[in-house]
Amino acid sequence: MTRSTTPSLRDHRIMVTGATGFFGSHLCRRLREEGAEIFATSRAARENVGARFRWLQADLNDTSAVRRMLIDVRPDIVFHLSGIATAHSGLELVLPTLHTLLVSTVNLLTVAAEIGISRVILAGSLQEPKPDHAEPTPSSPYAAAKWASSAYGRMFRRIYGLPVVNLRVFQTYGPGQDVQKLIPYVTLALLRQQRPELSNGKWEADWIYIDDVISGLLAAARARNVPERTIDIGSGRLISVREIVMQLVQLTGSLATPIFGAMLDRPLEPVRVADVAGAQSALSWKPAVSMIEGLRLTVEAYRQTIDEARRTDACSEAGPF
Repeated sequence: MTRSTTPSLRDHRIMVTGATGFFGSHLCRRLREEGAEIFATSRAARENVGARFRWLQADLNDTSAVRRMLIDVRPDIVFHLSGIATAHSGLELVLPTLHTLLVSTVNLLTVAAEIGISRVILAGSLQEPKPDHAEPTPSSPYAAAKWASSAYGRMFRRIYGLPVVNLRVFQTYGPGQDVQKLIPYVTLALLRQQRPELSNGKWEADWIYIDDVISGLLAAARARNVPERTIDIGSGRLISVREIVMQLVQLTGSLATPIFGAMLDRPLEPVRVADVAGAQSALSWKPAVSMIEGLRLTVEAYRQTIDEARRTDACSEAGPF
């Protein structure tokens, strides 16, 4: 993975929202390795795990709660990673996504500007509409909320002078991801000798391994002069769902055959590739984990999870004697 040569984050006070999520949990692990002092937010109360890792219970939709939290912590850097993370277009997702993604972002940016935070890093998404369309239309409530959040980030930087870094994170995968996402779902099904049911598999995406994404987030925190434009965190290569699935079949050694065409494609699903050269120029970052290596690491992690579960079940069935 890419490691920046710019100053270490050791002893920096760093807040991570959404610290229990896919990105947040991996980021906190790396920040602990860096020696940072971490303040991790969660809606539920959690037990602290050391003097330099503190859990904060907070509802980011509550402006007063956000203000109290930021004034108490006074972080040097905020990574804003919380919120619903599904690109499904169901009507029932509109309001929850609005609140957990957009309202929380506006609250955080407003208070950060009031008290003077040194840097706020927003993790945007490839799902955001492309700016080259005359009237871009979001493909889901998630895409709309991420798009609006990025716009607020640019506004706060330009008008209020808040040092916001907007990242556009592409199709991330790796151990610890929600099992309903494509790669965990297919991997677990194949390891269990079950046939995963999929769309036609023609959709192409720019896939990026979680370790590379975390390196990109850390590079955004370390960089001295970050341009105002949104910076892509991706691999720079498009790979179809079908190709990913067939690679997983080989890596798992499964005899189960995937069922393509069993599910409908999501409407307006964007196809775009990351500008890796732009990230290299802005952050001195580029991806380091190949697709095949990332998939291998992911398969091995889930294989280990299944093996451990089987051993636990076997011990339970055997009883105490």
